[in-house]
Amino acid sequence: MPVTVRPAHPDECGAVGRMTFVAYAADGHVTPEHPYAATLLDAAGRARDAVLLVATAGDGRLVGTATFVPPGTPFAELGRDDEAEVRMLAVLPEARGAGVGQLLADECVRRARDAGCSALALSSGTWMVAAHRLYARMGFARTPERDWSPQPDVDLVAYRLDL
Repeated sequence: MPVTVRPAHPDECGAVGRMTFVAYAADGHVTPEHPYAATLLDAAGRARDAVLLVATAGDGRLVGTATFVPPGTPFAELGRDDEAEVRMLAVLPEARGAGVGQLLADECVRRARDAGCSALALSSGTWMVAAHRLYARMGFARTPERDWSPQPDVDLVAYRLDL
């Protein structure tokens, strides 16, 4: 499947938010009532405060998204002063296994390097095993000292890629 990664257009934010929610919900860990659902759906907020990226299939369909977070911006969670972050990397279930996540992550690495960042950091749900394999293949190292829980029933593991 040919895939293009680019910044989202403003008129795509609603669709990107829905796609992000669908991708997370497909794994059974997020429901419409879950406290994180509103954040996943708010792609317009991500586009305003970070760089909202989308992956499109050859026919133009949105199949994935990631948020590139420059250091010190409102969506930064665990990055240090000179580290960018990847947030909410999501690929629709029907597009998984086709390299979409890799392309989105590669674009975040490129942007972090271009910005002169020393590293790229991210958090991932403990259940996101396929994503963990991708990060390991890309050279991200686990940083367990940065693991955290944004709420009692959500445990996140941290990764860092030196640039």
